[in-house]
Amino acid sequence: CQIKYVGCRQYFVDPDDTVCQKIVVHKDGPRGNHFRRAGPRQRVYFEPDEVHACIVTCGGLCPGLNTVIREIVCGLSDMYGVTKILGIQGGYRGFYARNTIDLTPKSVNDIHKRGGTILGSSRGGHDTMKIVDSIQYRGINQVYVIGGDGSQRGAGVIFEEVRKRGLKVAVAGIPKTIDNDIPVIDKSFGFDSAVEEAQRAINAAHVEAGSADNGIGLVKLMGRYSGFIAHYATLASRDVDCCLIPESPFYLEGEGGLFKYIEKRLKENGHMVIVVAEGAGQKLIAENMKEMGQDASGNALLLDVGLWLSQKINEHFKKNKTTINLKYIDPTYMIRAIPSNASDNVYCTLLAHSVVHGAMAGYTGFTVGQVNGRHCYIPFYRITEKQNKVSITDRMWARLLSSTNQPSFLSKQDVDDAKVEDERTAKLLDGSPSNPKVEDKVASSNSNGVK
Repeated sequence: CQIKYVGCRQYFVDPDDTVCQKIVVHKDGPRGNHFRRAGPRQRVYFEPDEVHACIVTCGGLCPGLNTVIREIVCGLSDMYGVTKILGIQGGYRGFYARNTIDLTPKSVNDIHKRGGTILGSSRGGHDTMKIVDSIQYRGINQVYVIGGDGSQRGAGVIFEEVRKRGLKVAVAGIPKTIDNDIPVIDKSFGFDSAVEEAQRAINAAHVEAGSADNGIGLVKLMGRYSGFIAHYATLASRDVDCCLIPESPFYLEGEGGLFKYIEKRLKENGHMVIVVAEGAGQKLIAENMKEMGQDASGNALLLDVGLWLSQKINEHFKKNKTTINLKYIDPTYMIRAIPSNASDNVYCTLLAHSVVHGAMAGYTGFTVGQVNGRHCYIPFYRITEKQNKVSITDRMWARLLSSTNQPSFLSKQDVDDAKVEDERTAKLLDGSPSNPKVEDKVASSNSNGVK
C-alpha cells in the first residue's frame, strides 16, 4: 500500500540502500558485510488499520527501556495511524502466563521520565510453541522484542517458527544491554547513561579515599564478560588509578602485581581509586565457581569480585602491618534503574522509529542498530554469533593505561592470544554470512509477502 508516513517525501529511504559493517578496509581487501539501511519506505506492506502489534521487554533492567516502548507506540500511532498495540507483561512468559495491557500514546506519554519498564521483565520463560500459539490466537502480526543477546536469540527462534507456520507476522528486535556487549552495532542504548551514572560512584569513592590516610576506594561496575562500562567510566573520570576488566587478566602477588601497584600509589599519593568490572578476576576465584550455578537466562552466576578483592587487599596490608581505609561501593542496581539521559533518549527514539519503519515495510527476522553512524536492519544471527568485548590490543585500552598509569598485568602470551582473537573477529566481519539461508530470508520477499 502507499505509505502514510507523515514526513516529507524527501525523507524516504531507497530499499536498495545498504550500510557497510566495516568502514576501514584495505585497497585489495574483501568488501565485507552490508546491511539494509533503516528508514521509512515509500510503500509499506501492512495496512495500518490491520496492524495488531505487541511489545515485550526481556532480561535485566537498563536505562531507556521505557523510552523505547514510548517511541514504538508513538511511532506506530503518529506516523502510521496504527491503533492496536499490546504490551506483553513480564517478559517472554507473559505471552502465555500473564495479562496484557493496551498501549496508547496517552498511556505512555510520560513513561520516559521513569526508570525500569512499565511492562515488567524477566529472564527465561521462553517456550517457542506457546509464544507463537499466543501470537496466532491473538491475531498479532507485528512483534517487537526489546532485550539482550539471549532475548534476540529467542526472537530469532520465534521468527523461524512463524515462518514454518506461514504466518504473516513481522518479528523485529531492539538490542538492549547495559554492558554494550552486543556485536556489530556501534553501541547499545542505556550505555551512555550507565557510564554517566557510574561517575557518581567513582566520585564518591575518590572523596572517601582522599579523606583518609591510605584511603582506597573500590567501585564495582557492571560488565559480566565485557568491561566497557568500567573502561569508559575510568577514561571519563580521570580520578581512577586502576581499572580491572574481564578481558584483561591480572594477578595479585609478586612484582608487577596489583598489591605492589597499590603500595606504590599509596606511597606516592596517600590514596587511590580502583574500578573493577563484575566479571573481572573470576579465574582467581574459580575454585568456588562450581557452587554458583546459572541464572534463568543461562548466564553463570559470578562471585562478587568486589567483596573478594576487598578482603584480599585488607588481608595483604594486615599481614604487612600497614593500616588502610578501604571503602567498597557497589552501585549496580542504582545504575540499572535510572531513567535514560538526554543522549540515550535521542538514541532510543531513533532506534524505535527505525524498527517501526522496518516492520511496517514488511521486513522480518531482524534487529535494528546503528552501524558506523547509520541505522540499519541486521539479521538476528549476526548479533548472537559472538559477544562484543574490549580489545586490549587497540588504542582505546592504551589510552586507559596512559590515564591510570597502571601496569598492564599482561604476559606476552596474553597479548598474543588477544591478537589472535582480534584477527578471528576481523575475518568474521569480512567473511560471507555464516547462515546464508537466514540472510536470504531477511533480505528478500517470501511467499507470504513479508520480507
